[in-house]
Amino acid sequence: MNTVNTRASFATLGRFLKVHKKLWIIMLICELGISALSIIAPLFQRYAIDNFIAGNTLSGLAPFIAAYCALIVASSAFQYIETRGGMNLEMFLLRDMRRAAFNHIQTLSVSFFNVTSVGTIHARVMSDTEKIGGIVVWDGNHGIRHLVYVIGAIAVMFVQNALLALCVLGIVPVIAVATVLFQKKLTKLNRREREINAKITAGFNEGITGAPTTKSLSVENKLDADFFADTAEMKRQSMKLVFYRSLFFSIITFVSSAALAAVLWYGGKITAEQVIGIGTLSVFMTYAQGLVAPVTWAVGAIADIIGVKVNLERLTALLNTESDVKDSPEVIEKYGDSFNHKRENWEKIQGDIEFKNVSFKYPDGEEYVLENFNLKVPKGTNVAIVGETGAGKSTLVNLVCRFYEPTSGAITIDGKDVRERSVGWLHANIGYVLQTPHLFSGTVRENLLYGKPDATDAELDAAVKKVNAEQIIARMGGYDSELGEGGNNLSAGEKQLLSFARAILAEPAIFVLDEATASIDTLTEKLVQDAVEKLMEGRTSFIIAHRLSTVKNADVILVVDGGKIIERGTHAELLAKRGHYYELYLKQFREEQCGALK
Repeated sequence: MNTVNTRASFATLGRFLKVHKKLWIIMLICELGISALSIIAPLFQRYAIDNFIAGNTLSGLAPFIAAYCALIVASSAFQYIETRGGMNLEMFLLRDMRRAAFNHIQTLSVSFFNVTSVGTIHARVMSDTEKIGGIVVWDGNHGIRHLVYVIGAIAVMFVQNALLALCVLGIVPVIAVATVLFQKKLTKLNRREREINAKITAGFNEGITGAPTTKSLSVENKLDADFFADTAEMKRQSMKLVFYRSLFFSIITFVSSAALAAVLWYGGKITAEQVIGIGTLSVFMTYAQGLVAPVTWAVGAIADIIGVKVNLERLTALLNTESDVKDSPEVIEKYGDSFNHKRENWEKIQGDIEFKNVSFKYPDGEEYVLENFNLKVPKGTNVAIVGETGAGKSTLVNLVCRFYEPTSGAITIDGKDVRERSVGWLHANIGYVLQTPHLFSGTVRENLLYGKPDATDAELDAAVKKVNAEQIIARMGGYDSELGEGGNNLSAGEKQLLSFARAILAEPAIFVLDEATASIDTLTEKLVQDAVEKLMEGRTSFIIAHRLSTVKNADVILVVDGGKIIERGTHAELLAKRGHYYELYLKQFREEQCGALK
């Protein structure tokens, strides 16, 4: 994710706030009302001292009390409306920012998830938005209240006595200088703290999701040491941040107290000289004390705002991250976007696929994986992609599925460049079964219906029977039984069978099997293989396979080594060449024979 400047960050914030401008206006009115009443309140105090105490009379006390009670009621009403509005606004902002972040993540290409950890994404969507919502709403609104109070109080004080007012204003230049000196350091420390927090979140997430692997490898001590190191670094950075914030706060508090002492000294002096009355001095003392709260609040708020700028930068960077694979405005206009499909305009796929002078290198790579690659795959052709582990077998499939765009050249489906149709249109017509399938939390029915949301029970039954998974459904107690998080209630083979059924239910025109039978035992694999062969009849299919015995009947076999296609042909043709495929096949045959003898 790219870094962004401050202007772009606050522009992003403004976009979310604009939606709730009416609520902002109501809160602004309340803040102004609270400030105005806070400025007026000390004048009641002066009136009481000068008229009732100094004048030694109770005349007019009843209307005075009534007016003062009305002021308190009005202030309380403003406070209630402002607090309730602030809580609502904070929740609205959190909801909108998290929705926007989550929805944007759904539009990003596979390359983003290859280079961005789950912990980093989680920190952006949850932690950063929470801090932004809290600080922007409360510090923002309270800032308006304090600013109006400070301006109003200073104006009243200048009217009463300019020299005494200047004693209070001596605090302003000190705050300005201290802010400039501390801002850069606090921003740097806040940014570092958020980076470490994201790392801790990622480690925590991996510690939970990888618990079975951790226990099987007995590496709890290593994970504990790594997590301890990260949290220790978090503590060090947090302590630095606390030190500088405390120093900043202490300086401002000292200056505020000094200004209050100066007011008390000079005010007492001119009161004794009868320049001002006791009531006026009490007003000055109340205002001077009242100004300490906004000043000390400003210290924390400035530090918070400096910190939240980092959160805003991180959220904005996420929202501004562009997908490596995206549709043009013209395509979106006709076919719809990721969230609003215009299925009425989606053409039916026949399945003729062609690579035309395709060259490709990964976004973070320097070498070309494919160079001027050409391949015609007629409708109904079965293409197998083989090679050793790590050879780069998935590259071709990633391009067919448009998880990546070709660096140059074009890929056509039914004679039309895939970029002239939407990503959603293509993905809706591809049945993709991974080696490690992902099942969502929920029931069996809910997971299968991802393949076809409006499928009937009869269609579910048919899809399940085609992959011989009906026994799994029966054992679990039916389609409405819970799978557990990630399908943890099932074995690896059972998960794979359900993922097959889900893909079959969608009736795709193109099938992609990414070593999809690797997690299934030999007996189950034979059942699934029979079903898959029937399903592939008349459909274009790509099979990524490690075991060569599963692709003997493929129409064309592509042999991958070092990320590049080095051989192509049928099983018989490749064996006759006695090249890389022949060596792979011979090696696997020997391994299988040795395994059978054990």
